[in-house]
Amino acid sequence: MGLWVRTAPVADAAPARRRVTLRPRFIVAAVIVFVVLNLLVIEAYANARFVPDQRGEENGPQSQVPASVVDGGPIVSPDGSYAMPPRTVALTFDDGPDPRWTPRILDVLARFHVPATFFVVGSQVARHPDIARRIVAEGHDLGVHTFTHPDVSGLPQWRRRAEYAQTEMAIAHATGTTTRLLRLPYSSGADALDNANWELTEEASRLGFVSVFSDTDSRDWARPGVASIVRNATPAAGRGAVVLLHDAGGDRAQTVAALERLIPSLRSRGYTFTGLSGARSGLVRVAAVGSAPALADPAAVSASDWRASAVVWSIQSADRLVDLFWLVLILVGALTLLRTVFLFVFAIGHARRRRRAGWSWGPEVTEPVSVVVPAWNEREGIVGTVRSLVAGSHEVEVVVVDDASTDGTAAAVESLRLSGVRVVRVPKGGKAAALNAGIGLSRHPLVVMVDADTVVEPEAIHRLVQPFADPRIGAVAGNVKVGNRVSMIARWQHIEYVIGFNLDRRLYERFDCIPTVPGALGAFRRVAVQAAGGVTEDTLAEDTDLTIALHRAGWRVVYVDDARSWTEAPASVGQLWRQRYRWSYGTMQALWKHRGGLNDPGNPGRFGRRGLPLLALFTVVLPLLAPLVDVFAVYGLIFLDRTETLLAWAAVMLVQVITAVLAFRLDRESLRPLWALPLQQIAYRQLMYLVLVHSMVTAVSGGRLHWQKLNRHGQAAQSAPAPQVTSTRP
Repeated sequence: MGLWVRTAPVADAAPARRRVTLRPRFIVAAVIVFVVLNLLVIEAYANARFVPDQRGEENGPQSQVPASVVDGGPIVSPDGSYAMPPRTVALTFDDGPDPRWTPRILDVLARFHVPATFFVVGSQVARHPDIARRIVAEGHDLGVHTFTHPDVSGLPQWRRRAEYAQTEMAIAHATGTTTRLLRLPYSSGADALDNANWELTEEASRLGFVSVFSDTDSRDWARPGVASIVRNATPAAGRGAVVLLHDAGGDRAQTVAALERLIPSLRSRGYTFTGLSGARSGLVRVAAVGSAPALADPAAVSASDWRASAVVWSIQSADRLVDLFWLVLILVGALTLLRTVFLFVFAIGHARRRRRAGWSWGPEVTEPVSVVVPAWNEREGIVGTVRSLVAGSHEVEVVVVDDASTDGTAAAVESLRLSGVRVVRVPKGGKAAALNAGIGLSRHPLVVMVDADTVVEPEAIHRLVQPFADPRIGAVAGNVKVGNRVSMIARWQHIEYVIGFNLDRRLYERFDCIPTVPGALGAFRRVAVQAAGGVTEDTLAEDTDLTIALHRAGWRVVYVDDARSWTEAPASVGQLWRQRYRWSYGTMQALWKHRGGLNDPGNPGRFGRRGLPLLALFTVVLPLLAPLVDVFAVYGLIFLDRTETLLAWAAVMLVQVITAVLAFRLDRESLRPLWALPLQQIAYRQLMYLVLVHSMVTAVSGGRLHWQKLNRHGQAAQSAPAPQVTSTRP
């Protein structure tokens, strides 16, 4: 897709060399995709999706932990173990900053003029730097609580050091300060240290950190009630204490209320409060700890260091991207729901009205019809197409316009010697020129256009022209079916034709804004085509271009569901890609060409006011945004709650199934092919997304796309009823 392969000319004696040239628009697209994927990975990392949570294991053996540490104080520095002085309390808060609870806790501390220490999660500091700045500005201490709050005992050394360093960088960037205080997630008191965690504490000491444990746990994380939190946080018998509280990680209303009672209660007993940095000189040294060789500090950074900025900006950018994705998902959900409601209300109403007893377009239309078949190298399918046209119940003349074919297309038609069939050879000029030539040479005021790879049912032409009993109608869209439903790709296209094309046409007719009369089967008034300026070569979707021009010329366009034809759908991914790339790009060209329809006055302006917005929303915007549903589904299965993700995807799938059943019932189709619908959503839909994105990139970058000729195998009639042809000419 993103590579264009060219063969450079070389001397006859040398083999041809292949040169691969990357187009700029594909490089840009690849860079954008790479950046988005990296930001999603960063978001998952910042939310601790790549790290182990607490393993819930009991403390292990303590044989390697010095007795002086087990029996000592809650503060372990590189040179010793320390405890708080009597009647001195250090209030410590873990897991923040939190945009809701941390400010409320700061308000309480400010009112009582109490300093505290906040052990912050680095990713949260990156998200809420203003709160971190407030903590420092109001005289409180900051400590490192790792970057993503993992169980660090399950991480390799380089990851542990990265967790500390990234948190220091975030603190430096947000506040301009640094800290040497560290509390590991899920730690408790120093007396609970086992061999594994002591090794981590020693490592932190070699990095220059002071490890802060707690000797008084408020257990506020369990939300036991305000009274219990106050009781748990009160030191015994006038002892000093490092009190563990939380300012994030859930509802902390009880913590806030408990502080309102705890602080006055302790002061009334003669306690004073201090931050850990301010208490360093007054700490009681319990025991010395054997020193180990120091390690280089991985985060010796200043606030302006580019590494600190990169850490913060990457987290903030990832958050903004995910927020944007959620907004887009809401938009996609709203558009999908709106489209589904419209389909059910208006498509069902359309079908019921047409099937009501006595309903008709008016007097029966029996006048002869000219059928124009443009053909360029269509030998494989043209015979079946022409035979089906002359075998119908309506009188027709068939004009096959051979557009300088080189495979004997014209000769194949002439060899049939069918009455009412003319072959016209024209110089190579493209499909639009061939259609204009056929219209100009046709004898009747009603013209049907049929692709050379399409087989029509015997009653199709007669049913197709009946709406012309209404003089306001300028064009009629037929019901195009996939004839070669052998391969899985063809089955998926069959489902798409029934749901995405035919069901939508019922909806669009109710709004009087059918955007496309398909080239495979469509009928036109000659005067309407002339009023619209004929078939032009301005876009690669000449059928959409002509249909919109008819609307803007004041003509109505309708859909006849029982006028059926059978076309040969692409049977390979490459062929399908080329076809849909042309369709998507051509549709965008047509919409842009007719953007002036938004300002058309009177009845012709109905299409601009209704059709253009609906087309832009449902054929461009919604398909372009819809991939986010699948991206987030994959993201959710890997990083979020799998059950919730699967339930959400199942709900989307259920809507698709209900819509599919409705479409197949209205089209009188068997429901058996719908077994392939889930696979279509997983595989085929992604291919269509890529096609649309590719088309959009081409359009935005100003690229040019030429007509994409498909290989035909004459398989259009595999699922169609066989025509009976008896009329021949001598």
